This record gives sequence, C-alpha cells and structure tokens, in this order.
Amino acid sequence: MDTGTHVVMGIALGGLATLDPVVASSHATAASVLIATIAGSQIPDIDTVLKLRNNAIYIRNHRGITHSMPAVLLWPLVLVAIIYPFFQGASLLHLWAWTFAAVSLHVFVDIFNAYGTQALRPFSNKWVALGVINTFDPFIFGIHVIGIFIWVLGANPGYTFLTMYAIIFGYYLKRFSAQHKVLAEVKTMIPDATEIIIAPTMRFHQWRIAAMNKKQFFVGKAVKGKVEILDLFNRIPVPETPVIEAAKKDKNLSAFLSFSPVYRWEVDEYNDFYEVRFIDLRYRSNGHYPFVAVVQLDCNLKRISSYTGWVFSEKKLRKKLTILPS
Repeated sequence: MDTGTHVVMGIALGGLATLDPVVASSHATAASVLIATIAGSQIPDIDTVLKLRNNAIYIRNHRGITHSMPAVLLWPLVLVAIIYPFFQGASLLHLWAWTFAAVSLHVFVDIFNAYGTQALRPFSNKWVALGVINTFDPFIFGIHVIGIFIWVLGANPGYTFLTMYAIIFGYYLKRFSAQHKVLAEVKTMIPDATEIIIAPTMRFHQWRIAAMNKKQFFVGKAVKGKVEILDLFNRIPVPETPVIEAAKKDKNLSAFLSFSPVYRWEVDEYNDFYEVRFIDLRYRSNGHYPFVAVVQLDCNLKRISSYTGWVFSEKKLRKKLTILPS
C-alpha cells in the first residue's frame, strides 16, 4: 500500500489496541503502543531510501528482504528497543505484541497488491502478489480516515476500528469475487492462455489485463466485468544476439528482467550506437506503456547509457539517456 494508507492503518491499529485490557489500563502502554503501531506500519518500507541511489537497486530490493519473515521478527525488536526507554512504565510484552501486529499487517496487506512482496524469504524468493487491491485504494484509505475522525469526536476507538476492519474484510472478499469474474472471462476469450495477470486500479470496477499464449501477448482492460483487448503483440523470443547479450549485462535491464514477467522487446540500430528496449505490458495507460528498461550501446557493444523505471513520454525518456537519435 502507499505511505498514507500505512500511516492511517498504524493509527487505527493503535486505536484497536485499546481493546487490550493491559493497554487500556496504562497510559504509558497506550501511548507507547500508538507510537509503535504507527512506526511499525512504516518501517518495512525503509528500503524506499534505495531509490536515492538508483532505480535498478530499488526495483531489485523494494519489498524484498525488508518484508521477509526474518525482518517481520526483527523490526518489532528494533522499534521496542527505541521506544521502550521513553515509556518504562509500559508493558514490554504488550508493546512488543502490538508492534509485531503492525509490522505483520503492513507486509500482509502488501501481498494483495499487484506489486507484491517477497514475504516468503528465506524459504522462497518468489514474489507473492495477489493483485486484488490497488497500491492506493480510495475506499480503504477513506474508511480509515472516517474511523479516525469518529475517534477524535469521542467514540470508543477499539469498537470503532473493530467495526471498520469487519467492513474491510467484506470489501476484500468483494474484490476477490470481482477479480475471479474477470479472470473467468479472460479464460473464455483466450482459452489457450499460459499466463494471465489481472491487476487492480483505483477504480473499483476497472482492471488491467496482461495475458499470453504460446504465440501472442494480449493487453486489455475490464470495466464492470466486460473485458476488452486493447493491444495484441506477436510473442517473439528474445534472441541471443551479441547486442542483446551485452545489454542484459546492464544493471538497469537486469533489474527490469528480475521484476517483470510480461514484456516485449525492441532493438534499434542508429549510425553509431544501438538501443535495446524492454517494455512491461502490465501497466498500459492511455495507450502508453510507461514502465521500461532502455540500454544504449556503442558499436563495440560498450554501454553508453541506460535507464529503467516509469516514463510517460518519449521526450522525458530521452532526457534520462545520453544520446538523442537524429
């Protein structure tokens, strides 16, 4: 989920913690738990700082080890060690338990996004991405804000957020049902599909679709259960040419290939350099595919420039690369 949603989730969990008799009976415990649940709902995303280095490192590592099983056990210990000295009258056990709940909830809800997490590490490096909730979901964020507002007005926070979570549970079931209907429709349209990715958007009734069979890629959308194929590409295997093999050694393209399961490729040859481009097909927006990896090589197949990430126009992409084709 996005940062704002994780913040309001941390506040809500701190309010829910007041149902714990030990928390409710101790001001020090209640205050420390609220701080810990807010911090715990954020700390797995500390790997966002990797974006300051470069996109390749960020793509390879975001929601990786910081969302793994060992990290879920480690983060509460780190936070408790920082927070407890300021609230030594607090219950150490209950402070740890609610901090652990906040960290676990963060990782758990991220699994339902299309991006997913490597929550099964160290047992598996597989990305777990159920793709039923958008990174920012207006309903989930909004109902948290309403719950917090009701708390500020004087309502019992424990029962307020308990009711809220019951509603959200029903919302998740509804999202799974909607996704299943879209998936069934896509399977009807493409019966020989070898892979189908159904990704949510901020709109409840709208989904992105990327699918493939042995010969083609299909890109489409579903609106209110009606599936429409927007683009169709022949599925051409990536050749093992010297240009492609040299490009694959670049850190940006390597990171892209480690993350993207559905993509097409292009190679353009100019007077004095080559340009290799890989295009993720999952994120079509207004006829454009914004998530790409581009590598430019000179005639000796030495890297000149490269980039991976989100670009929403060719002009902006060119600004991120060294050479502008004439």
